[in-house]
Amino acid sequence: MPAPLKALIVDDEPLAVERLQILCARLPALQLVGTATDGAAALRLIDVLAPDLLFLDIAMPGLTGLDVARTLEQRDQPAPAIVFVTAFDQFAVAAFDAAATDYLLKPVAPERLARAVDRAAERRAARAAPSGTGPGTTPAGQPGDRAYAREFWVPNRGELARVDVADIDRIEAERDYMRLHAGSRSWLIHETIANLEARLDPADFLRIHRSSIVRRAAIRRLAHDGQGNWSAELAGGQTLRIGRTYLASVRAAILRG
Repeated sequence: MPAPLKALIVDDEPLAVERLQILCARLPALQLVGTATDGAAALRLIDVLAPDLLFLDIAMPGLTGLDVARTLEQRDQPAPAIVFVTAFDQFAVAAFDAAATDYLLKPVAPERLARAVDRAAERRAARAAPSGTGPGTTPAGQPGDRAYAREFWVPNRGELARVDVADIDRIEAERDYMRLHAGSRSWLIHETIANLEARLDPADFLRIHRSSIVRRAAIRRLAHDGQGNWSAELAGGQTLRIGRTYLASVRAAILRG
């Protein structure tokens, strides 16, 4: 049986710390090794205790939780998995940009905490696996050789909803947001299309326009109107215009299969 994850709680609210301690005590996969009430203290304790998992509040005096995460990201040594625990949903995009493992809203539900711990355990197992044998690895040199996103967390009615990348058919710009389409459902995420494109495996997704990305497998036909304008017809019946600057790369990708 794997060793428990050593966890550190960082929050400036004593009641929030106490509640999270109680929830953590119910999970045999966790070993709580300490608590901190501000970001500077958290960084000192991380150096001493070497936790596997950090439950990190965002809004704290001095260094915020995001500041702590970015500081850890700049260090040479491996950082603990970070689960942000906050009362605010508007920091979700910034949190996952800071390589968060999960994002929990207060008050934390026990089942959500358990799922976050499972993700952190999977992250530790992937790190410990020999090179080339961890989850999601592919032969060197292939498009999937780097770690592309497998999920997005998006605001949904005051909560956060998980959207699996495997379910996404297309992504389209909508003012300052991007809309993720998965079958008959869609979600808005406050993210640039360039950032989303960088996080998606190019073996699965194609940028076809400055405002749209589509799943390659969803494209059923490329059509033109006789005046030089091309569009992609998707399996779901949608037709999306292909930008002139993207046409050559789209056609090449389709022909390569």
